Amino acid sequence: MVKHGKHTYSEIMSQPAVWETTLTDFEAQIPDVNTLWQRARPQRVLFTGCGSTHYLSMAAANLCQALTGIPAQARPASELVLFPDLVYAAGEDTLLVAISRSGTTTETLDALALFKSRTGGRALTITCYGDSPLSTGADARLVAAAAQEQSVAQTRSFSSMAVLVQALCGTLAGLPVASLLAPLPGLCDRLLTDYHDLARELGGSPDIERFFFLGSGFLYGIAAEAMLKMKEMSLSYSEAYHSLEFRHGPMSMANERTLMTGLLSEPAQAHEAKVLREMHARGATILAESERGSGLAPGERTHEVTLASDLPAWARTILYLPVLHLLAYYRAIANGQNPDRPAHLEAVVWLDSLLSD
Repeated sequence: MVKHGKHTYSEIMSQPAVWETTLTDFEAQIPDVNTLWQRARPQRVLFTGCGSTHYLSMAAANLCQALTGIPAQARPASELVLFPDLVYAAGEDTLLVAISRSGTTTETLDALALFKSRTGGRALTITCYGDSPLSTGADARLVAAAAQEQSVAQTRSFSSMAVLVQALCGTLAGLPVASLLAPLPGLCDRLLTDYHDLARELGGSPDIERFFFLGSGFLYGIAAEAMLKMKEMSLSYSEAYHSLEFRHGPMSMANERTLMTGLLSEPAQAHEAKVLREMHARGATILAESERGSGLAPGERTHEVTLASDLPAWARTILYLPVLHLLAYYRAIANGQNPDRPAHLEAVVWLDSLLSD
């Protein structure tokens, strides 16, 4: 009998090795990236994707603007096609960065085609397939070929493309990316090892019914992706919010059947941790991920994941996710689901073109 989730589990645990390969491959792609940036000279960078890669676009836009100083935003690919007047500004040179695991998602292909015809601007794609239609239609591409997956739900593909995003933004900012990001694979391996049992315990707990993921700044897109993984793999109730926004209505859902996962950022950690304390007082179980510890009082319903990366905040963004991959995986197994093939989902969404009449 084939074990449910064997591909997903393998893909989660292979992330350290795949990240190392991805960073090595990125070095060969730097000249194309620099050439594109110099030719485009953008006044704005627009990131787009669908589903998981839309959430990656959110994180990417924040990273890009923070490191390069160039205004950046993220929009779902469907909105670039269906609501272009809300996206494009007249007379503004825009670089499009389109992100897609397969490079064949209909909305993202349509978004690239419309961007080219409407603006004549330059485009970069980030994908796992260098020969895909999206890649061949762009001016330059970043490819994480080693991150290709058999599972429907993205794990190592998302995180490896996120590593490429971090490398891209750091390179455009003139930072020593090779040395700054070199520790990532080893750090990922340690986190998967040190917190494996905790992820299995929380993911398999019959006392937890609701999962909330909170993140701000660079980390909101990562929190949203963790939420999506939990929904896709395990069919569990799962939501993501900006950390302080949780007080504005959603906190009414927090109770003793809730796991609150907080992705804590150093600039806002005191405020974010306060939200977790308030939800703990309402009965919620807490999982706090932070660089050096949350400052929360230890207790039966409080758990910590400590990155201890010694990396700048932008360079450690993706490290918050791998333990949450395991959390979703073990929840799926506990729910009797097959995370390799989530119910009613396919790896790629193909539609009739949104550009057709």
